[in-house]
Amino acid sequence: MDIRNKKHVSLALQIENFKTALNGFEKLVERVAAQKKDERAGLFIQKEDTIDYDKFYAAVQELFGPEVKNQDVKCFYRKLCNNPDAPVDWCEIFGYFTSDEDSLAAQMDEENLVFLVSRKQRVVISGSRRRDVIKCIVKIPQLDLLIAASQKGLITVFNSQMKVQTSTNVTDTSWITGCDYLSQLKRIVATTERTIIVWDYKAQGSSQENYFVIKPMDHCLLCVCVVSLSNQFCRDDILLGDDGGFVNKYTVNSDDFGLRQAKSKRKSQSQVLESKNFKSIKRKLHNDWVMKIRYISALNCFGSCSLDSVHSLVLDSLKRLEDNLPVREFSMPRGANTFCYCIKANVIVTGGDDKVLRLWHPNISTKPVGKLVGHMFSITEIVTNEKDQLVISLSSAKVFRVWDIQTLSLLQVFHDSQGRPGDMQIYSMIYDSNHSMLITGSNVIDMYPLTRIIQDTKQVPHTHEREINVMLYNKYFHQVLTICSESIIKVWELETGLQIYQILDPHGFNVELTSAAIDESGFLFATGAYNGTVKIWDFGSGQEMKVLPEGKDWKEEEHWLKRLIFLKAQEKRHLILALERNGKIKMIQGKEDDICLVVIWELPDVVPVLQGRNHIVHLKVSTKDRSMASPFPDVKLIVEKNVPQPVNNPAISTEVNCIDLLQVEGYNLIAAGTLHGVIILWNFVTFTVKEVYRPEDCFTVDPDLDPKRFRINDILFLFRTPECARRSSQDSICSSSQCDSSKGPQSSKGSKQSIHDSEAKGEQIDVMAGEQQLVDKKYPEHTNVADAQPPILVTAHEDGHLRLWTIEGRLLKNMLPFTKHAAISLTSLYVDSCTRILLTGNVEGHVILFSIGSFLDPPHDEKKFKQLLAWHAHSLEIIQVVYAEDKQVVLTASIDGSVRLWHAANGHYLGYFGQRRLFNLSQIGDFILPCDVNEYPIEIKEENKFTEKKQKYEYPLVFDQKRWKKMSSMSLLFKRVPPKAYEVEHDFKFFKSLSSPKIRRHALESFRTENKEAGIVFGSLPIYRVPSPASLRYLPLIGSEVQRQSSDGIPGKKGHVQHEKTQQRRSLKKHLLPQINLASSFFPVIPK
Repeated sequence: MDIRNKKHVSLALQIENFKTALNGFEKLVERVAAQKKDERAGLFIQKEDTIDYDKFYAAVQELFGPEVKNQDVKCFYRKLCNNPDAPVDWCEIFGYFTSDEDSLAAQMDEENLVFLVSRKQRVVISGSRRRDVIKCIVKIPQLDLLIAASQKGLITVFNSQMKVQTSTNVTDTSWITGCDYLSQLKRIVATTERTIIVWDYKAQGSSQENYFVIKPMDHCLLCVCVVSLSNQFCRDDILLGDDGGFVNKYTVNSDDFGLRQAKSKRKSQSQVLESKNFKSIKRKLHNDWVMKIRYISALNCFGSCSLDSVHSLVLDSLKRLEDNLPVREFSMPRGANTFCYCIKANVIVTGGDDKVLRLWHPNISTKPVGKLVGHMFSITEIVTNEKDQLVISLSSAKVFRVWDIQTLSLLQVFHDSQGRPGDMQIYSMIYDSNHSMLITGSNVIDMYPLTRIIQDTKQVPHTHEREINVMLYNKYFHQVLTICSESIIKVWELETGLQIYQILDPHGFNVELTSAAIDESGFLFATGAYNGTVKIWDFGSGQEMKVLPEGKDWKEEEHWLKRLIFLKAQEKRHLILALERNGKIKMIQGKEDDICLVVIWELPDVVPVLQGRNHIVHLKVSTKDRSMASPFPDVKLIVEKNVPQPVNNPAISTEVNCIDLLQVEGYNLIAAGTLHGVIILWNFVTFTVKEVYRPEDCFTVDPDLDPKRFRINDILFLFRTPECARRSSQDSICSSSQCDSSKGPQSSKGSKQSIHDSEAKGEQIDVMAGEQQLVDKKYPEHTNVADAQPPILVTAHEDGHLRLWTIEGRLLKNMLPFTKHAAISLTSLYVDSCTRILLTGNVEGHVILFSIGSFLDPPHDEKKFKQLLAWHAHSLEIIQVVYAEDKQVVLTASIDGSVRLWHAANGHYLGYFGQRRLFNLSQIGDFILPCDVNEYPIEIKEENKFTEKKQKYEYPLVFDQKRWKKMSSMSLLFKRVPPKAYEVEHDFKFFKSLSSPKIRRHALESFRTENKEAGIVFGSLPIYRVPSPASLRYLPLIGSEVQRQSSDGIPGKKGHVQHEKTQQRRSLKKHLLPQINLASSFFPVIPK
């Protein structure tokens, strides 16, 4: 009764907690609905407690727990934003409206399976005997080699390309049962039923069959493995399992094979060694055959399995083989045929004739922690994929099952249907983590690749069937909008890569969309077509809201829209700045109560006016816009009548090619870049328009030069708000303090460190220098950092250069991005919200990433504008590049029809929108490249203080006779500081006489130094000719100082001093350390 009461109380408590969560959810929905109603009415004021999607999702997770799916919450939030008055149900937050049929169909799709069976590769081993089978396969990850041993004695080594590197044929009457690699001896060990074979696979020529045979053995050997210990040198331990239930350990040294191999000169290369000469121990651990033996380095123990139902699996330390202490045993019905260990999950998976996979904790042998049921025949092999946490099991019927070890769910079932029943039994199976392949051995070697590897590396990425025209990123919903030239709009989820919806022929049949924009709230987006029509859509539902129809008198492609920009939200109206291909800039307005959009003004053509001497032209507001409080009113040029207007050359295109907008407090600017390289700045605060920059020869026609050489392909404002400046300063100070407190900077490779953090680390010296001044002022806010700096213009040019300007026209930086190729035309620019990262793409498909955070601070030091990374993303032109700050990924869109994802920190490929496999942005996978890209990312390293030092030594050195004459052997010995003993040979007179060659203005004097008989090398060396001395005294050594005491130094002890000097000369050899005689070096014996 007590248990029932406790369950009843617990259930009542859960119901009460859920009701409380529902009440909180209803209040949250009411707040969001009221906020959206106020936004639509124009009464809402931005506050700190404004509920956006991130806050809404966090609140829902706090109420209902982390099990709530992000996609379901996003759909609910989108529905609430579109229609705040619509009835809502709390079941929708849990995905009640989704159907299970779609997910089941996706699971049954072959492309979503783990291994792509249709791409199976097969390798047939040449030279194998009739009806021979692969008995054992071993992978050597550190060498990227594969060892395959056949039953009848053929041992083959394959390289990383599965090409035969070397092979040998063991001439033994018994069959091979297993093989492994001796990591210390660099040899291959194989076992037959009665012998151990050690083969030096690196031997060349006829010695390829040079192997050693260790015999005899007490029992029939069934399996083998090598104990890999890092503290062992030139020695390996071999573990063997036999049919008597014994586990044997043999210790082999390099001396056991190397010396005998060197002394042997027989024609027969196989040599027999006695097993009793090797150190070996054995212990009986099972009552039946030992089927598999492994050494698990992570657990520092070995494991052996047997068909014994009582002692099915033994897992313990190697020390248990030497003593008789009890071992850790796992029991299971009908024993175990095989087992494996998963490091991340920390479980041991066993399988046997009972057709059940059991999961064991290494320290709990009484009961398994999980079971996997599904096989209909005996389980013969089990392997693991550590990275993806997969277990692959194989039955005797050649049926493979792939399991998720974390969820214990079945992911895939496939079987090898080739061959007759029983003709191709699979004897061995491994998983190659280097190449992400499942490899099996029967009479051939079959390789099953992972589906994601084939999709990422073999399939051509395609998001649309036609080339991409527009790509936009909605940072509020974390979604991507793409438009192709076939006029298909697709919206994708960034986190997973799933397509949410698509719109066909949005502007009518066969009307191509050429531009698009998203408003600052993320709820609306606008599209523009080649015929000049503009439409505003609801981003969440894809419903059309407003339209600018085509004019009756418009000509075809006359109003082709190249760029759309949303202005900040106005009261009950939407404003869109549009750029046409003919260079006209116009403003489009949409009122809340009107379904039609209208053009309210067009900017006048200022290029002909600026072409003369007027570099600044004043503006006046039109009379109709004076009553409207608009940040960008309709204006007209104030031009003097007596100023002559230049005549335009029709061969020179002067149309505006790109624009950008800056609408912040104190600045209402429009920047434009033209086809002939002129930068124009419209200032709606001072009501002026001026020419920021003009190339010198932009108005001259040269038939030998490219007329597009001055073209500006993209232009962008770089402006950091006070909030971003303050945040960047705080981040830099925090990162610098962390660097000082830590042991040292860490590498960004393989870490989840933000790219902004790596930038801040480079600024730590400057920040620490100014931090003390900030502390001394004792102000709570850094007013000197938070003050907004004037905006900077960055332009991407046709000649491949990236240029940065002040709004006054001063050039701050002119840079040619570094790639593996020559100057390539830049096509697009993108900057993050806090203006710390700048991205650009070019026509050859490269992406270049810059760090500009420190550069924006005055005085705009050129050295602080740094290129961090460059990589080849597409084989064709990139039309747009985007940096998603929240996910630290880069999105690239190209005319090849694909939109691809890349890691911003290292340029590694993640996938493309439209692939069947879901994205996994949180986990860094293997480094892979798309099939149309073969270049690795280029990471730009900063110059350190060592590389900046100039080289002190010049070379080559030549013999200098003047130095030779000035030096003598005795002066050489006593001049320098005493060096170490091993530096004695560097103090010879000849090497001190070498110097760098001198440039002489007069003719060189030739002299003959070499000896023809001795040769050009030895004949040029100096020769010391000394008459035969009567006796050779010991010369004083380098590093020793002869102690000389003056008789005047110690008064009154002259006799004692003389006696010491005499004794010191007699025992000079004893006092010289080290005792090396240099007489033979300075006075070599000259043959008479």
